[in-house]
Amino acid sequence: MSLDWCPGVREACSHWREAEMLQHTFKALEDGLANHSDSTIDAAKGMVECVCRVIIDELDDPKAPLKPTETDASLSKLLGVANRLLKLSDVRHRKFADLIKHHNNIADSLRELRNEAGPTSHGKDGFIHTLTIYHQRAAVMSADAIVTFLHQAYLEAEKDLAKSREPYERFDHLHEMIDATVSMNAEIDDDGLLAVDVILPTGESLPVRVSASRLLYQIDRDAYVEALNAARSAPPPAGDEVLEQGAA
Repeated sequence: MSLDWCPGVREACSHWREAEMLQHTFKALEDGLANHSDSTIDAAKGMVECVCRVIIDELDDPKAPLKPTETDASLSKLLGVANRLLKLSDVRHRKFADLIKHHNNIADSLRELRNEAGPTSHGKDGFIHTLTIYHQRAAVMSADAIVTFLHQAYLEAEKDLAKSREPYERFDHLHEMIDATVSMNAEIDDDGLLAVDVILPTGESLPVRVSASRLLYQIDRDAYVEALNAARSAPPPAGDEVLEQGAA
């Protein structure tokens, strides 16, 4: 068994490589496949659920949330919400709507199979036989079909840039529009902050104030660490020395 069984899962996990729990679930799936383990059943179900949660968190509207409020929402409910947010049901073709429903049925079957045969989610009789490679492959390929469908639809969905957790590099076409029409003026203000006035094409300006630590932490983490190391070895400012002597 190998990840060749689930190319869509592999692609989705590569896209969301910053999603730590998704990567953890992917590693569990990879290990299960490598070891011919029934734990692939648990990981396959978990992969579908995790992808649904990533999509819901990314696309849900805080003003009219669809995200389930219960912590143990069923897989079919999560999948249904993800489908609604991706607008996969907004089609005229009846057979396509039926296909979406079948995905929900597959997800339910995957959940039931996990409950019956997954060794890591629930305790099982220690002497029952494990599943065959064909059962494991069916579970993994079913999960891959759903994840692929959701991920590809997600790539075409419009993101809420005010809250998106997608990395900066994902929106190069938007950055180019801003960089071509927006200018900046910068100086250091009386508080030692970098004061930037972002000049919009309309002539209006957006004031931005940022400290050196925040600027480095958000933009260049290596530079932040280098600055931190330099700060640790630097002598304290003259004012701090006076305060320390007075306190003594």
